[in-house]
Amino acid sequence: MKSEFKEIIIKDNFYQSSSYFPMPLTLIGTLNEDGTLTSYGSYSLIFPYYIAGKQYYAMVLECRNTSNTAKGLLRHGKCTINFLPYSKKNFKQHVDNGFPGDTPEEKMKDFMFTPVDGVSQKEHPEEKYPKILDEALQVFECTWVKELDNAQNDKVQEEYDGPYHDFNGITSKYGAHFILRIDHILLKEKYYDSLINGATKHNFCPLPTNWGYRDSKDFWCSDFHKPDAVGIPNREIDLSSLRYAATRLNTDVQFTDDALKTIVKVPRPFLKLVLQGCVKWANENNVKVITEKEMKIIADKRSGEKKKK
Repeated sequence: MKSEFKEIIIKDNFYQSSSYFPMPLTLIGTLNEDGTLTSYGSYSLIFPYYIAGKQYYAMVLECRNTSNTAKGLLRHGKCTINFLPYSKKNFKQHVDNGFPGDTPEEKMKDFMFTPVDGVSQKEHPEEKYPKILDEALQVFECTWVKELDNAQNDKVQEEYDGPYHDFNGITSKYGAHFILRIDHILLKEKYYDSLINGATKHNFCPLPTNWGYRDSKDFWCSDFHKPDAVGIPNREIDLSSLRYAATRLNTDVQFTDDALKTIVKVPRPFLKLVLQGCVKWANENNVKVITEKEMKIIADKRSGEKKKK
């Protein structure tokens, strides 16, 4: 029998009070007030923000503006985002570290994971950086981009009465958003290899899912299960469409048919961007006709840039 939808009232924290919302489960490390201790808070409201076309990549974190994490970012501007494997014991530590009101010293008193220096600390030993967790499967080391939304003057306060920013820094009486530039992404070797050499259901990174929903007594999280893979549709753009797209570019650079055949599988929404990238390379290298040979050079250059990143 078909089930009908029923509309629910949208409340504060709608992702957990008015819905089930799958999210990551992380421990975010920030420095205490004098920078001598890294404490960890549990967060799931941490998502990709800048993913392409900018000078850097970034995450956005949503949190209480009086949390240890918010205070650490306002004071020091650095954090680590630690993704850990699931176990009921690990999950209990996340729940304990998500309890509001504890000081950094109280949070770390019986902490079960192992803080170690990350890449940023090793690159800049004269500075202080939050530590990463040795048991994590994946870690992002980040810096708060405080100049965005003119948030650079936000300071730690007991209460915030405004004015508030729109998307970065103190954004409401109780909330804060932090745009976090990703400085380093670190992976344990097995999952580094799966990204570089090809992921399968057997070597996929086994990260848990926080389901958002909570009631007056429980948080809910689920273990990782082997994922299913469905192949990307093998659709090709016909050569006449590629020729038409190439001729519409505002350039005197020409593409041979052999060159265009190398990009027949590029999805249509990205075709103009790819062609413009090729033209940019041609202008930088005084090339007026792009053949299959030049397309290989461009592809190799792009591949090398990705590896450097």
